[in-house]
Amino acid sequence: MLQFKLVLLGDSSVGKSSIVHRFVKDSFDEYRESTIGAAFLSQTIKLSEEYDEQVLKFEIWDTAGQERYKSLAPMYYRNANAALVVYDVTEPDSLPKAKLWVDELKEKVNDDKLIICLVGNKLDLVSERESTSLVDEADAREFAQENNLLFHQVSAKTGENVIKVFQDIGERLYLQNKDKIQESKKPNNNNISLQRPSTNDSQSCCS
Repeated sequence: MLQFKLVLLGDSSVGKSSIVHRFVKDSFDEYRESTIGAAFLSQTIKLSEEYDEQVLKFEIWDTAGQERYKSLAPMYYRNANAALVVYDVTEPDSLPKAKLWVDELKEKVNDDKLIICLVGNKLDLVSERESTSLVDEADAREFAQENNLLFHQVSAKTGENVIKVFQDIGERLYLQNKDKIQESKKPNNNNISLQRPSTNDSQSCCS
């Protein structure tokens, strides 16, 4: 089984924890309290036959979005294999803040193999808001394309598209590591080293 470190970033109240709990526990809490510092969860997924039905394990760090915890974020995204940058589709100022998170990741992680997925959450509320108060999907999608990001809009409340986010990330990770995976399956090559999450890195926050 391949293991990868995944981190969630974004401002407070965009629904990062709700996305993770929908993915890991298939549950939703309308009144979930804000994360303090960071929370750790893990979950496995099985890719489709096209990707050799490979099983991946995500070791997930859900970071706090409050400004007072922002300085801690680099400890959690250091050596990450993938990142979800989350914004609220019902709050116009949410996307610009997400863009700043993406810029920070690109500047400080400096790893072209880092997979970043821009995720717009709270799709279930779209029909309840005036269109003028919504984030322009085209703007978000264009930003994602220009920066080579995966892009999804989801609802943690209903579960819409949540699994798809992690499946897409898993497929991208598989393709990045396909050669190593194939090599490890050859006879007498049981010791091939595959990419591991930075929870095993003595210099990371997660050791």
